Amino acid sequence: CGRGPGGCRGGRTDMALRCAASLAAGRQPRGPRREGTVRWSSAAKASAVKINEKASREKILTLESMNPQVKAVEYAVRGPIVLKAGEIEKELLKGIKKPFTEVIKANIGDAHAMGQRPITFLRQVVALCTYPNLLDSPSFPEDAKKRARRILQGCGGNSLGSYTASQGINCIREDVASYIERRDGGVPADPDNIYLTTGASDGISAILKILISGGGKSRTGVMIPIPQYPLYSAAISELDAIQVNYYLDEENCWALNVNELRRALNEAKAYCNPKVLCIINPGNPTGQVQNRKCIEDVIHFAWEEKLFLLADEVYQDNVYSEGCQFHSFKKILYEMGPEYYNNVELASFHSTSKGYMGECGYRGGYMEVLNLHPDIKGQLVKLLSIRLCPPVSGQAAMDVVVNPPVPGEESYAQFVKEKESVLSNLAKKAKLTEDMLNKIPGVHCNPLQGAMYAFPQIFIPSKAIEEAKAHKMAPDMFYCMKLLEETGICVVPGSGFGQREGTYHFRITILPPVEKLKILLEKVKDFHIKFLEKYA
Repeated sequence: CGRGPGGCRGGRTDMALRCAASLAAGRQPRGPRREGTVRWSSAAKASAVKINEKASREKILTLESMNPQVKAVEYAVRGPIVLKAGEIEKELLKGIKKPFTEVIKANIGDAHAMGQRPITFLRQVVALCTYPNLLDSPSFPEDAKKRARRILQGCGGNSLGSYTASQGINCIREDVASYIERRDGGVPADPDNIYLTTGASDGISAILKILISGGGKSRTGVMIPIPQYPLYSAAISELDAIQVNYYLDEENCWALNVNELRRALNEAKAYCNPKVLCIINPGNPTGQVQNRKCIEDVIHFAWEEKLFLLADEVYQDNVYSEGCQFHSFKKILYEMGPEYYNNVELASFHSTSKGYMGECGYRGGYMEVLNLHPDIKGQLVKLLSIRLCPPVSGQAAMDVVVNPPVPGEESYAQFVKEKESVLSNLAKKAKLTEDMLNKIPGVHCNPLQGAMYAFPQIFIPSKAIEEAKAHKMAPDMFYCMKLLEETGICVVPGSGFGQREGTYHFRITILPPVEKLKILLEKVKDFHIKFLEKYA
Protein backbone atom coordinates (compact mmCIF):
# COMPACT_ATOMS: atom_id res chain seq x y z
CA CYS A 1 0.00 0.00 0.00
CA GLY A 2 1.04 3.64 -0.26
CA ARG A 3 3.05 4.50 2.85
CA GLY A 4 3.25 7.86 4.57
CA PRO A 5 5.86 8.95 7.14
CA GLY A 6 4.07 6.98 9.89
CA GLY A 7 4.38 3.66 8.07
CA CYS A 8 0.99 3.35 6.26
CA ARG A 9 -1.68 5.41 4.64
CA GLY A 10 -2.90 8.17 6.94
CA GLY A 11 0.30 8.02 9.00
CA ARG A 12 0.81 11.79 8.82
CA THR A 13 -2.46 12.40 10.67
CA ASP A 14 -1.57 9.77 13.28
CA MET A 15 1.76 11.45 13.81
CA ALA A 16 0.10 14.82 14.24
CA LEU A 17 -2.26 13.36 16.85
CA ARG A 18 0.65 11.82 18.76
CA CYS A 19 2.42 15.15 18.60
CA ALA A 20 -0.68 16.89 19.97
CA ALA A 21 -0.77 14.50 22.91
CA SER A 22 2.93 15.09 23.60
CA LEU A 23 2.52 18.84 23.50
CA ALA A 24 -0.49 18.66 25.81
CA ALA A 25 1.59 16.65 28.27
CA GLY A 26 4.45 19.16 28.08
CA ARG A 27 6.82 16.73 26.28
CA GLN A 28 8.88 17.27 23.13
CA PRO A 29 7.18 15.22 20.41
CA ARG A 30 9.07 12.36 18.84
CA GLY A 31 9.12 11.69 15.13
CA PRO A 32 9.21 8.41 13.25
CA ARG A 33 11.63 5.80 14.48
CA ARG A 34 14.68 6.38 12.26
CA GLU A 35 18.30 7.01 12.96
CA GLY A 36 19.34 10.55 13.75
CA THR A 37 17.41 13.44 15.29
CA VAL A 38 13.97 14.30 13.92
CA ARG A 39 13.04 17.96 13.84
CA TRP A 40 9.45 19.11 13.55
CA SER A 41 8.76 22.08 11.39
CA SER A 42 6.75 24.96 12.83
CA ALA A 43 3.98 24.09 10.34
CA ALA A 44 3.77 20.53 11.70
CA LYS A 45 3.63 21.81 15.28
CA ALA A 46 0.88 24.28 14.40
CA SER A 47 -1.06 21.49 12.71
CA ALA A 48 -0.77 19.27 15.78
CA VAL A 49 -1.94 22.01 18.14
CA LYS A 50 -4.88 22.74 15.84
CA ILE A 51 -5.91 19.07 15.92
CA ASN A 52 -5.55 19.05 19.72
CA GLU A 53 -7.76 22.14 20.01
CA LYS A 54 -10.37 20.47 17.85
CA ALA A 55 -10.21 17.34 20.02
CA SER A 56 -10.86 19.43 23.14
CA ARG A 57 -14.51 20.16 23.92
CA GLU A 58 -16.75 21.22 26.78
CA LYS A 59 -16.98 18.79 29.68
CA ILE A 60 -20.19 16.76 29.94
CA LEU A 61 -20.12 16.87 33.73
CA THR A 62 -19.96 20.36 35.23
CA LEU A 63 -21.33 22.03 38.35
CA GLU A 64 -24.25 23.21 36.22
CA SER A 65 -25.01 19.79 34.72
CA MET A 66 -24.34 17.56 37.75
CA ASN A 67 -27.05 16.02 39.92
CA PRO A 68 -28.39 18.98 41.94
CA GLN A 69 -29.22 16.70 44.89
CA VAL A 70 -25.57 15.68 45.22
CA LYS A 71 -24.50 19.33 45.00
CA ALA A 72 -26.90 20.14 47.84
CA VAL A 73 -25.30 17.54 50.13
CA GLU A 74 -23.24 18.88 53.04
CA TYR A 75 -21.29 16.75 55.53
CA ALA A 76 -19.87 18.98 58.23
CA VAL A 77 -17.60 16.52 60.02
CA ARG A 78 -15.49 16.30 56.83
CA GLY A 79 -16.32 19.75 55.48
CA PRO A 80 -14.35 23.00 54.89
CA ILE A 81 -12.80 23.07 58.36
CA VAL A 82 -11.25 19.62 57.81
CA LEU A 83 -9.97 20.59 54.35
CA LYS A 84 -8.31 23.63 55.92
CA ALA A 85 -6.77 21.39 58.59
CA GLY A 86 -5.29 19.25 55.82
CA GLU A 87 -3.77 22.31 54.15
CA ILE A 88 -2.20 23.40 57.44
CA GLU A 89 -0.72 19.93 57.97
CA LYS A 90 0.96 20.13 54.56
CA GLU A 91 2.34 23.55 55.42
CA LEU A 92 3.79 22.23 58.69
CA LEU A 93 5.48 19.39 56.78
CA LYS A 94 7.08 21.98 54.48
CA GLY A 95 8.52 23.74 57.52
CA ILE A 96 6.19 26.75 57.44
CA LYS A 97 6.10 28.18 60.95
CA LYS A 98 2.83 28.16 62.91
CA PRO A 99 1.96 28.96 66.55
CA PHE A 100 1.70 25.16 67.03
CA THR A 101 3.57 22.04 65.92
CA GLU A 102 0.68 19.71 65.01
CA VAL A 103 -2.97 19.69 63.98
CA ILE A 104 -5.17 17.91 66.51
CA LYS A 105 -8.19 16.49 64.68
CA ALA A 106 -10.86 16.54 67.37
CA ASN A 107 -13.57 16.72 64.70
CA ILE A 108 -14.44 13.05 64.32
CA GLY A 109 -15.05 9.96 66.45
CA ASP A 110 -12.12 7.94 65.12
CA ALA A 111 -10.90 6.16 68.26
CA HIS A 112 -7.84 4.36 66.89
CA ALA A 113 -6.59 7.48 65.10
CA MET A 114 -6.61 9.12 68.55
CA GLY A 115 -4.49 6.38 70.06
CA GLN A 116 -7.02 3.87 71.41
CA ARG A 117 -5.63 0.33 71.29
CA PRO A 118 -7.59 -2.36 69.38
CA ILE A 119 -9.36 -5.12 71.29
CA THR A 120 -6.99 -8.09 71.05
CA PHE A 121 -9.62 -10.80 70.59
CA LEU A 122 -11.35 -8.95 67.75
CA ARG A 123 -8.09 -8.50 65.86
CA GLN A 124 -7.13 -12.13 66.46
CA VAL A 125 -10.36 -13.46 64.96
CA VAL A 126 -10.18 -11.15 61.93
CA ALA A 127 -6.48 -12.04 61.43
CA LEU A 128 -7.31 -15.76 61.49
CA CYS A 129 -10.13 -15.22 59.01
CA THR A 130 -7.87 -13.18 56.74
CA TYR A 131 -4.95 -15.62 56.80
CA PRO A 132 -6.30 -19.10 57.71
CA ASN A 133 -2.79 -20.61 57.84
CA LEU A 134 -2.59 -18.97 61.28
CA LEU A 135 -5.18 -21.47 62.50
CA ASP A 136 -2.27 -23.88 62.99
CA SER A 137 -0.30 -21.36 65.05
CA PRO A 138 -0.02 -21.94 68.83
CA SER A 139 0.13 -18.13 69.24
CA PHE A 140 -3.65 -17.81 68.86
CA PRO A 141 -6.19 -18.92 71.48
CA GLU A 142 -8.62 -21.74 70.72
CA ASP A 143 -11.75 -19.62 71.30
CA ALA A 144 -10.56 -17.19 68.59
CA LYS A 145 -9.83 -20.10 66.24
CA LYS A 146 -13.27 -21.58 66.89
CA ARG A 147 -14.99 -18.36 65.87
CA ALA A 148 -12.77 -17.88 62.83
CA ARG A 149 -13.49 -21.43 61.57
CA ARG A 150 -17.22 -20.85 61.95
CA ILE A 151 -17.09 -17.58 60.01
CA LEU A 152 -14.94 -19.11 57.26
CA GLN A 153 -17.35 -22.04 56.90
CA GLY A 154 -20.01 -19.47 56.07
CA CYS A 155 -17.86 -17.97 53.30
CA GLY A 156 -17.69 -19.28 49.73
CA GLY A 157 -14.54 -21.36 49.34
CA ASN A 158 -13.86 -20.85 53.06
CA SER A 159 -12.36 -17.48 52.09
CA LEU A 160 -12.93 -13.97 53.39
CA GLY A 161 -12.22 -12.84 49.83
CA SER A 162 -15.46 -14.27 48.42
CA TYR A 163 -18.76 -12.44 48.03
CA THR A 164 -21.43 -13.23 50.60
CA ALA A 165 -25.20 -13.08 50.46
CA SER A 166 -26.38 -9.46 50.15
CA GLN A 167 -28.00 -9.70 53.58
CA GLY A 168 -24.71 -10.94 55.05
CA ILE A 169 -23.23 -14.25 56.21
CA ASN A 170 -26.00 -16.35 57.73
CA CYS A 171 -24.12 -17.54 60.84
CA ILE A 172 -23.18 -13.93 61.69
CA ARG A 173 -26.81 -12.85 61.37
CA GLU A 174 -27.67 -15.68 63.75
CA ASP A 175 -25.06 -14.37 66.21
CA VAL A 176 -26.48 -10.84 65.91
CA ALA A 177 -29.97 -12.17 66.72
CA SER A 178 -28.60 -14.04 69.77
CA TYR A 179 -26.82 -10.89 70.93
CA ILE A 180 -30.00 -8.82 70.67
CA GLU A 181 -31.90 -11.43 72.68
CA ARG A 182 -29.25 -11.35 75.45
CA ARG A 183 -29.07 -7.55 75.44
CA ASP A 184 -32.84 -7.17 75.64
CA GLY A 185 -33.43 -9.78 78.35
CA GLY A 186 -34.89 -12.52 76.20
CA VAL A 187 -36.93 -10.48 73.71
CA PRO A 188 -36.96 -12.73 70.59
CA ALA A 189 -34.93 -11.75 67.53
CA ASP A 190 -35.20 -13.35 64.08
CA PRO A 191 -32.02 -13.63 61.95
CA ASP A 192 -34.22 -13.04 58.90
CA ASN A 193 -34.83 -9.49 60.19
CA ILE A 194 -31.07 -8.83 60.45
CA TYR A 195 -29.17 -7.15 57.61
CA LEU A 196 -25.40 -6.77 57.83
CA THR A 197 -24.29 -3.37 56.55
CA THR A 198 -21.24 -1.28 55.66
CA GLY A 199 -21.21 0.53 58.98
CA ALA A 200 -24.50 1.84 60.32
CA SER A 201 -24.52 4.61 57.68
CA ASP A 202 -25.13 2.13 54.86
CA GLY A 203 -28.22 0.73 56.58
CA ILE A 204 -29.63 4.16 57.40
CA SER A 205 -29.21 5.31 53.79
CA ALA A 206 -30.80 2.11 52.43
CA ILE A 207 -33.87 2.39 54.66
CA LEU A 208 -34.30 6.07 53.76
CA LYS A 209 -34.01 5.25 50.04
CA ILE A 210 -36.81 2.72 50.23
CA LEU A 211 -39.02 5.00 52.36
CA ILE A 212 -38.90 8.18 50.29
CA SER A 213 -41.51 8.74 47.60
CA GLY A 214 -44.13 11.16 46.28
CA GLY A 215 -43.94 14.68 44.96
CA GLY A 216 -45.05 18.16 46.00
CA LYS A 217 -46.97 18.13 49.26
CA SER A 218 -46.99 14.34 49.26
CA ARG A 219 -43.16 14.15 49.20
CA THR A 220 -41.84 12.15 52.16
CA GLY A 221 -40.85 14.18 55.21
CA VAL A 222 -38.12 12.83 57.50
CA MET A 223 -38.14 14.06 61.09
CA ILE A 224 -34.62 14.45 62.51
CA PRO A 225 -33.31 15.85 65.81
CA ILE A 226 -31.58 19.20 65.89
CA PRO A 227 -28.70 19.02 66.62
CA GLN A 228 -28.27 15.94 64.40
CA TYR A 229 -25.54 13.79 62.93
CA PRO A 230 -25.00 15.25 59.41
CA LEU A 231 -25.44 11.84 57.75
CA TYR A 232 -29.20 12.42 58.05
CA SER A 233 -29.37 15.84 56.44
CA ALA A 234 -26.91 14.70 53.75
CA ALA A 235 -28.96 11.59 52.89
CA ILE A 236 -32.18 13.60 52.88
CA SER A 237 -30.65 16.14 50.47
CA GLU A 238 -29.27 13.44 48.20
CA LEU A 239 -32.66 11.71 48.03
CA ASP A 240 -34.53 15.00 47.54
CA ALA A 241 -36.72 14.33 50.57
CA ILE A 242 -38.02 16.95 53.00
CA GLN A 243 -36.11 17.55 56.22
CA VAL A 244 -38.39 18.13 59.20
CA ASN A 245 -36.51 19.49 62.21
CA TYR A 246 -37.48 18.85 65.80
CA TYR A 247 -35.38 20.52 68.48
CA LEU A 248 -33.84 18.81 71.49
CA ASP A 249 -34.20 20.73 74.74
CA GLU A 250 -30.75 22.12 75.56
CA GLU A 251 -32.02 23.64 78.82
CA ASN A 252 -33.02 20.14 79.95
CA CYS A 253 -29.84 18.21 79.04
CA TRP A 254 -30.89 17.81 75.40
CA ALA A 255 -34.06 15.93 76.32
CA LEU A 256 -36.52 14.84 73.63
CA ASN A 257 -39.98 16.30 74.21
CA VAL A 258 -43.03 14.76 72.54
CA ASN A 259 -44.77 18.15 72.44
CA GLU A 260 -41.89 19.37 70.26
CA LEU A 261 -42.31 16.29 68.02
CA ARG A 262 -45.99 17.11 67.64
CA ARG A 263 -45.28 20.76 66.80
CA ALA A 264 -42.77 19.78 64.11
CA LEU A 265 -45.10 17.12 62.67
CA ASN A 266 -48.16 19.35 62.49
CA GLU A 267 -46.25 22.21 60.85
CA ALA A 268 -44.68 19.85 58.32
CA LYS A 269 -48.03 18.44 57.21
CA ALA A 270 -48.67 21.73 55.42
CA TYR A 271 -45.84 21.11 52.91
CA CYS A 272 -44.96 17.39 52.95
CA ASN A 273 -45.98 13.91 54.10
CA PRO A 274 -44.00 13.20 57.30
CA LYS A 275 -43.67 9.43 57.67
CA VAL A 276 -40.19 8.82 59.15
CA LEU A 277 -38.97 9.66 62.66
CA CYS A 278 -35.22 9.40 63.40
CA ILE A 279 -33.86 9.08 66.94
CA ILE A 280 -30.17 9.05 67.93
CA ASN A 281 -29.69 7.41 71.34
CA PRO A 282 -27.21 7.99 72.93
CA GLY A 283 -27.08 11.33 71.17
CA ASN A 284 -24.58 12.56 68.60
CA PRO A 285 -23.41 15.33 68.90
CA THR A 286 -25.22 16.02 72.16
CA GLY A 287 -24.28 13.02 74.33
CA GLN A 288 -27.65 12.62 76.07
CA VAL A 289 -29.10 9.21 76.99
CA GLN A 290 -32.88 8.91 76.64
CA ASN A 291 -34.70 7.48 79.65
CA ARG A 292 -37.30 4.73 79.46
CA LYS A 293 -40.30 7.07 79.80
CA CYS A 294 -39.06 9.22 76.92
CA ILE A 295 -38.67 6.17 74.67
CA GLU A 296 -42.17 4.95 75.57
CA ASP A 297 -43.59 8.38 74.68
CA VAL A 298 -41.76 8.41 71.35
CA ILE A 299 -42.99 4.91 70.46
CA HIS A 300 -46.57 5.84 71.35
CA PHE A 301 -46.25 8.99 69.24
CA ALA A 302 -44.94 6.97 66.25
CA TRP A 303 -47.76 4.42 66.66
CA GLU A 304 -50.39 7.17 66.95
CA GLU A 305 -49.12 9.16 63.96
CA LYS A 306 -48.18 6.12 61.81
CA LEU A 307 -44.49 6.98 61.56
CA PHE A 308 -41.67 4.60 60.60
CA LEU A 309 -39.09 4.69 63.42
CA LEU A 310 -35.33 4.77 62.84
CA ALA A 311 -33.32 4.17 66.04
CA ASP A 312 -29.62 4.98 65.66
CA GLU A 313 -28.08 3.08 68.59
CA VAL A 314 -24.41 2.90 67.62
CA TYR A 315 -23.32 4.36 70.98
CA GLN A 316 -25.26 1.82 73.05
CA ASP A 317 -22.08 0.76 74.93
CA ASN A 318 -21.06 4.38 75.59
CA VAL A 319 -23.08 5.34 78.68
CA TYR A 320 -21.14 7.08 81.47
CA SER A 321 -23.36 9.06 83.85
CA GLU A 322 -24.68 7.52 87.04
CA GLY A 323 -28.41 6.90 86.83
CA CYS A 324 -28.30 6.63 83.04
CA GLN A 325 -28.90 3.36 81.25
CA PHE A 326 -29.20 2.38 77.61
CA HIS A 327 -32.67 1.07 76.66
CA SER A 328 -33.09 -0.28 73.15
CA PHE A 329 -36.18 0.86 71.26
CA LYS A 330 -36.83 -2.76 70.31
CA LYS A 331 -36.95 -3.90 73.97
CA ILE A 332 -39.27 -1.08 75.07
CA LEU A 333 -41.47 -1.65 72.02
CA TYR A 334 -41.85 -5.34 72.97
CA GLU A 335 -42.63 -4.53 76.59
CA MET A 336 -45.36 -2.06 75.58
CA GLY A 337 -47.44 -4.98 74.37
CA PRO A 338 -48.56 -6.65 71.12
CA GLU A 339 -50.59 -3.66 69.88
CA TYR A 340 -47.30 -1.76 69.58
CA TYR A 341 -44.85 -4.61 69.00
CA ASN A 342 -46.80 -6.12 66.10
CA ASN A 343 -47.50 -2.81 64.36
CA VAL A 344 -44.82 -0.15 64.82
CA GLU A 345 -42.28 -0.37 61.99
CA LEU A 346 -38.81 -0.02 63.45
CA ALA A 347 -35.28 -0.16 62.02
CA SER A 348 -32.46 -0.05 64.58
CA PHE A 349 -28.74 0.23 63.84
CA HIS A 350 -25.42 -0.76 65.40
CA SER A 351 -21.79 -0.61 64.29
CA THR A 352 -18.21 -1.74 64.98
CA SER A 353 -17.05 1.88 64.75
CA LYS A 354 -18.04 3.12 68.20
CA GLY A 355 -18.58 1.51 71.62
CA TYR A 356 -15.39 0.08 73.13
CA MET A 357 -14.26 -1.31 69.74
CA GLY A 358 -13.62 1.86 67.75
CA GLU A 359 -13.05 -0.22 64.60
CA CYS A 360 -14.15 2.50 62.14
CA GLY A 361 -12.06 1.26 59.21
CA TYR A 362 -13.61 -2.21 59.05
CA ARG A 363 -16.99 -0.65 58.16
CA GLY A 364 -18.95 -3.33 60.00
CA GLY A 365 -22.55 -2.90 61.09
CA TYR A 366 -26.05 -4.30 61.15
CA MET A 367 -29.65 -3.23 61.16
CA GLU A 368 -32.67 -5.05 62.56
CA VAL A 369 -35.94 -4.21 60.79
CA LEU A 370 -39.25 -5.08 62.44
CA ASN A 371 -42.78 -5.29 61.02
CA LEU A 372 -41.68 -4.74 57.44
CA HIS A 373 -44.33 -5.59 54.84
CA PRO A 374 -43.45 -9.00 53.26
CA ASP A 375 -43.32 -7.46 49.77
CA ILE A 376 -40.95 -4.74 50.97
CA LYS A 377 -38.49 -7.29 52.41
CA GLY A 378 -37.78 -8.49 48.88
CA GLN A 379 -37.41 -4.92 47.66
CA LEU A 380 -34.94 -4.14 50.46
CA VAL A 381 -32.80 -7.18 49.66
CA LYS A 382 -32.88 -6.18 45.99
CA LEU A 383 -31.68 -2.68 46.88
CA LEU A 384 -28.89 -4.06 49.09
CA SER A 385 -27.84 -6.48 46.36
CA ILE A 386 -26.80 -3.56 44.14
CA ARG A 387 -23.73 -3.12 46.37
CA LEU A 388 -23.32 -6.94 46.29
CA CYS A 389 -22.42 -7.40 49.97
CA PRO A 390 -20.92 -5.54 52.92
CA PRO A 391 -17.12 -5.84 53.41
CA VAL A 392 -16.59 -9.39 54.63
CA SER A 393 -13.81 -8.43 57.07
CA GLY A 394 -16.30 -5.93 58.55
CA GLN A 395 -18.86 -8.71 58.88
CA ALA A 396 -16.27 -10.80 60.76
CA ALA A 397 -15.48 -7.85 63.07
CA MET A 398 -19.19 -7.37 63.74
CA ASP A 399 -19.45 -11.04 64.67
CA VAL A 400 -16.84 -10.62 67.40
CA VAL A 401 -18.77 -7.64 68.81
CA VAL A 402 -21.94 -9.71 69.12
CA ASN A 403 -20.21 -13.01 69.97
CA PRO A 404 -17.40 -12.08 72.38
CA PRO A 405 -15.60 -14.48 74.74
CA VAL A 406 -17.77 -15.87 77.54
CA PRO A 407 -16.85 -16.98 81.08
CA GLY A 408 -14.78 -20.13 80.98
CA GLU A 409 -13.17 -19.35 77.63
CA GLU A 410 -9.44 -18.70 77.33
CA SER A 411 -9.71 -15.08 76.16
CA TYR A 412 -12.50 -13.96 78.50
CA ALA A 413 -10.40 -12.32 81.24
CA GLN A 414 -8.24 -10.30 78.84
CA PHE A 415 -11.28 -9.27 76.76
CA VAL A 416 -13.20 -7.99 79.81
CA LYS A 417 -10.14 -6.16 81.10
CA GLU A 418 -9.57 -4.37 77.78
CA LYS A 419 -13.25 -3.54 77.30
CA GLU A 420 -13.68 -2.13 80.81
CA SER A 421 -10.44 -0.17 80.52
CA VAL A 422 -11.63 1.58 77.34
CA LEU A 423 -15.08 2.39 78.71
CA SER A 424 -13.86 3.59 82.13
CA ASN A 425 -11.27 5.76 80.41
CA LEU A 426 -13.96 7.27 78.17
CA ALA A 427 -16.14 7.98 81.24
CA LYS A 428 -13.20 9.76 82.90
CA LYS A 429 -12.57 11.84 79.77
CA ALA A 430 -16.27 12.70 79.43
CA LYS A 431 -16.31 14.14 82.96
CA LEU A 432 -12.97 15.90 82.45
CA THR A 433 -14.20 17.54 79.23
CA GLU A 434 -17.46 18.67 80.77
CA ASP A 435 -15.73 20.16 83.83
CA MET A 436 -12.97 21.96 81.93
CA LEU A 437 -15.34 23.44 79.33
CA ASN A 438 -17.66 24.75 82.05
CA LYS A 439 -14.75 26.63 83.64
CA ILE A 440 -14.31 28.75 80.50
CA PRO A 441 -16.13 32.12 80.62
CA GLY A 442 -18.85 32.28 77.97
CA VAL A 443 -19.00 28.49 77.47
CA HIS A 444 -21.66 26.11 78.79
CA CYS A 445 -21.55 22.33 78.38
CA ASN A 446 -24.35 19.95 79.39
CA PRO A 447 -23.44 16.71 81.18
CA LEU A 448 -21.89 14.17 78.81
CA GLN A 449 -24.10 11.21 79.64
CA GLY A 450 -22.89 9.08 76.73
CA ALA A 451 -21.42 8.83 73.19
CA MET A 452 -18.01 10.38 72.38
CA TYR A 453 -18.48 14.14 72.08
CA ALA A 454 -19.15 17.40 73.86
CA PHE A 455 -21.36 20.01 72.22
CA PRO A 456 -20.85 23.16 74.28
CA GLN A 457 -22.70 26.39 73.65
CA ILE A 458 -20.32 29.31 73.11
CA PHE A 459 -20.88 33.04 73.38
CA ILE A 460 -19.77 34.91 70.25
CA PRO A 461 -19.65 38.74 70.54
CA SER A 462 -21.54 40.87 68.02
CA LYS A 463 -18.29 42.26 66.54
CA ALA A 464 -17.17 38.72 65.71
CA ILE A 465 -20.58 37.97 64.20
CA GLU A 466 -20.23 41.02 61.95
CA GLU A 467 -16.74 40.00 60.87
CA ALA A 468 -18.00 36.47 60.13
CA LYS A 469 -20.71 37.94 57.89
CA ALA A 470 -18.08 40.00 56.07
CA HIS A 471 -16.23 36.74 55.35
CA LYS A 472 -19.52 35.08 54.33
CA MET A 473 -19.19 32.55 57.14
CA ALA A 474 -21.55 31.33 59.86
CA PRO A 475 -20.35 32.85 63.17
CA ASP A 476 -19.42 29.46 64.67
CA MET A 477 -17.58 28.48 61.47
CA PHE A 478 -15.61 31.73 61.78
CA TYR A 479 -14.87 30.88 65.43
CA CYS A 480 -13.76 27.32 64.64
CA MET A 481 -11.60 28.47 61.72
CA LYS A 482 -9.84 30.97 63.98
CA LEU A 483 -9.38 28.24 66.61
CA LEU A 484 -7.77 26.00 63.97
CA GLU A 485 -5.51 28.72 62.57
CA GLU A 486 -4.29 29.88 65.98
CA THR A 487 -4.06 26.61 67.94
CA GLY A 488 -4.11 23.76 65.41
CA ILE A 489 -7.25 22.32 67.01
CA CYS A 490 -9.85 21.10 64.52
CA VAL A 491 -13.44 20.98 65.79
CA VAL A 492 -16.77 21.11 63.92
CA PRO A 493 -19.03 24.19 64.10
CA GLY A 494 -22.50 23.67 65.51
CA SER A 495 -24.06 25.04 62.33
CA GLY A 496 -23.02 21.78 60.65
CA PHE A 497 -25.29 19.84 63.02
CA GLY A 498 -28.10 22.37 63.34
CA GLN A 499 -28.92 24.54 66.35
CA ARG A 500 -31.56 26.99 67.49
CA GLU A 501 -31.21 30.36 65.81
CA GLY A 502 -29.07 32.78 67.81
CA THR A 503 -27.12 30.01 69.57
CA TYR A 504 -23.62 28.83 68.66
CA HIS A 505 -21.82 25.59 69.44
CA PHE A 506 -19.00 23.33 68.36
CA ARG A 507 -18.56 19.57 68.57
CA ILE A 508 -15.35 18.19 70.05
CA THR A 509 -14.49 14.54 70.55
CA ILE A 510 -13.40 13.24 73.97
CA LEU A 511 -11.18 10.54 72.39
CA PRO A 512 -7.61 11.95 72.74
CA PRO A 513 -5.49 10.48 75.56
CA VAL A 514 -6.18 12.15 78.93
CA GLU A 515 -3.01 14.26 79.06
CA LYS A 516 -3.41 15.39 75.46
CA LEU A 517 -7.09 16.13 76.09
CA LYS A 518 -6.16 18.35 79.05
CA ILE A 519 -3.69 20.31 76.91
CA LEU A 520 -6.26 20.59 74.11
CA LEU A 521 -8.94 21.93 76.45
CA GLU A 522 -6.49 24.40 78.04
CA LYS A 523 -5.70 25.70 74.56
CA VAL A 524 -9.43 26.06 73.84
CA LYS A 525 -9.78 28.03 77.08
CA ASP A 526 -6.87 30.36 76.27
CA PHE A 527 -8.12 30.90 72.73
CA HIS A 528 -11.70 31.62 73.84
CA ILE A 529 -10.62 34.21 76.41
CA LYS A 530 -8.45 35.99 73.81
CA PHE A 531 -11.28 35.78 71.28
CA LEU A 532 -13.68 37.47 73.72
CA GLU A 533 -11.11 40.17 74.51
CA LYS A 534 -10.48 40.85 70.83
CA TYR A 535 -14.15 41.16 69.83
CA ALA A 536 -15.70 42.47 73.06
